[in-house]
Amino acid sequence: MSGWVTEFCSVSQGLRVTLLSGAALMTTGAWLKVLSASPDSFYLAFLGQALVGTAQIFILGVPARLAAVWFGPKQVSTACALGVFGNQVGVALGFLIPPEVVGNHEQLEDIGHDLKILYYGMATGPSIILCLVLFFFQKEPPLPPSPAQATLRCQVPITDKTADRQTYLQSLKSLLTNRNFVLLLLSYGINVAVFYVVSTLLNQIVLLHFAEAEEDAGRIGLTIVLAGVVGSVTGGIILDKTHRFKECTLVVYFMGLAGMLAFTFTLTLGHIWVIYLTGGFLGFFMTGYLGIGYEFAAELTYPIPEGTSSGLLNVSSEVFGVIFTLTGGEMLDAHGDMATNCTLTALLLAGLSMTLLIEGKALKRQAAVALRRSHAHLEQEEILTTQT
Repeated sequence: MSGWVTEFCSVSQGLRVTLLSGAALMTTGAWLKVLSASPDSFYLAFLGQALVGTAQIFILGVPARLAAVWFGPKQVSTACALGVFGNQVGVALGFLIPPEVVGNHEQLEDIGHDLKILYYGMATGPSIILCLVLFFFQKEPPLPPSPAQATLRCQVPITDKTADRQTYLQSLKSLLTNRNFVLLLLSYGINVAVFYVVSTLLNQIVLLHFAEAEEDAGRIGLTIVLAGVVGSVTGGIILDKTHRFKECTLVVYFMGLAGMLAFTFTLTLGHIWVIYLTGGFLGFFMTGYLGIGYEFAAELTYPIPEGTSSGLLNVSSEVFGVIFTLTGGEMLDAHGDMATNCTLTALLLAGLSMTLLIEGKALKRQAAVALRRSHAHLEQEEILTTQT
């Protein structure tokens, strides 16, 4: 749903309205949580968290759309990766900051005091972002940054709301009947869902092999996220340099599969530092896949707005994530971590097989860029011929 809302708002109202809506909801929810730092304010805390969660609907699908609207063909993948990078930095800070700020006190009043300090910090950040977006962010640059965006701007804008909704539904139908995109949709959902399962069950899995290693489990989780931050940016840079979308996707997917195997079979070695290494290797490729998946989808589905394709990818990962996490938790309790991790590895192998079936030459956005450049070259030659 996040990408759908992002795309619908960004196309009909512009990215500025989309980001303002998300930032406003985030800021309101964060300040409500400041007021809820006491045992008798559960419902206020619930309302604040619900608003913060609702804000994600407007934010999660933004990176692919913003990158396409604001950046040229040689920067768009890096820009999208940096957007995903920001999300992962937030997750990493979530591992790091709360345990440092909120102590394990015996008195509830002391815990409430620490929570209020944490919540003040969490409310200040979104408030600053809201002001920056309000005063400085434009919905699009004055000139299109790429031939693909220039082509889209030349199209007749839709002003009728009914026609706008029909066009949106047509876009969804077009995506769901695009064989290459459906294969990516399934393989992307599997990859990200497996990462969700590993992140969710990490503490339990580590404690099965290393007693009293709760702090290590948290640090391994942080290592996975930070390695993923590096992987995401690296993947974006490589895509901008090579434009080898299928090849990059296959390599990253295969290395994620190899990382899952390494993580699974090194748990029994008895050396916790090895798990830091294999966890970082796994995070580098599995999280690095996020931005690559967005960009590959945009290439396969142009000229459909990027927010729609990225939204469907998010829906796929969330649906698979819920199913895999619930099933993985039950399997871990009943059969142990080896059976659970091997099942996750088999799922990644299925996702890799689907990725292999995607046609690597079906890159519509790159084709549009090449076509427009060809037309511009022909027009320039005609002008020179006329002048001579």
